[in-house]
Amino acid sequence: MFKFQENYNRIDYFFYLCTRYNIMEYTREKLLGKNQAELKEIVTGLGLPGFTAKQIMQWIYRKGVSDIEEMTNLSLKARKLLATHFHIGHMPHVARQCSVDGTIKYLFPTSIGTETVECVYIPDGERATLCVSCQVGCRMGCRFCLTGRQGFRGNLTAGDILNQVYALPERENLTNIVFMGQGEPLDNLDEVLRATELLMEPMGWAWSPKRITVSTVGVRNGLWRFLDESPCHLALSLHNPFPVERKEMMPAENGYGISEIIQMLRQFDWSHQRRISFEYIVFTNVNDSERHARELVRLLAQLECRVNLIRFHEIPDSPYATTNEERITWLRDYLSKHGITTTIRASRGQDIWAACGLLNTKYKHNEHA
Repeated sequence: MFKFQENYNRIDYFFYLCTRYNIMEYTREKLLGKNQAELKEIVTGLGLPGFTAKQIMQWIYRKGVSDIEEMTNLSLKARKLLATHFHIGHMPHVARQCSVDGTIKYLFPTSIGTETVECVYIPDGERATLCVSCQVGCRMGCRFCLTGRQGFRGNLTAGDILNQVYALPERENLTNIVFMGQGEPLDNLDEVLRATELLMEPMGWAWSPKRITVSTVGVRNGLWRFLDESPCHLALSLHNPFPVERKEMMPAENGYGISEIIQMLRQFDWSHQRRISFEYIVFTNVNDSERHARELVRLLAQLECRVNLIRFHEIPDSPYATTNEERITWLRDYLSKHGITTTIRASRGQDIWAACGLLNTKYKHNEHA
């Protein structure tokens, strides 16, 4: 039987209940997700010294406190005044699943009513990657993705996105963050950019942009803006080089045609250190033929990039099946031989339904059972 682990002390659990049932979430504002300029505006508005904003930044993003009362270099009066109007925004996970390979999937509450989102912690030797979500549900409707079946139910705030990092028990181990969880990042670009800026902010977590990757199906307007405004790596969900076939798998092809997107990317200056990669889930007898391999070579010609081949994590009632090891290895070797750097992503967490949307769907089902 599916089992959820809920790990709270009394204060945390009370805060979670208040958040979940909207008792206080909308009477006090979150500090998590605000930058230093916004914090300075807040503290000066409360009559506190401007330097208090820097202190708050350090307590939140450097020390990871979960309560304003822990900010001990603020006066008692300042803490009480701040706590009257604000809270940190720390929301502990409500469920988790642990894989035999060390992968852990977490389910976090959000500020969107009673909605929850997933993130996946993936340790691998000295590397530890967190796959975060940016929306509840998704508008893109990819037919191989369970999140797409849920429909769209709301954009996460930067605070909701960052909480997946902030409240992660393994936060100190992280080396990389990928926006490859639930939702389309470029469909919630303002909040995704704000979240990545705070991850990179010297007074925040001070991460290098080389450690952050944002994935997209290729939302055109958002893509140009992302490339202009963010130094983070880009991953494009490709999955099929033929527009008609891609449209069958990914309805977003209707609005965001892959050929046009590749042409756009060819015009961009890639001479700096930003990296572009293409995600390619390999399905048996769907996109793993020599015809597809040849078209991939043609499509990606003269574009400095990497292709990541991904084994499909099968989902209930899906018409798709994962390809075998021999075929995915052949595809890697074919692309590599024709000048495209290609890797096979290690498959992780299959025993805990690590693919996007599975834990969230199961949780909703149990909640309403």
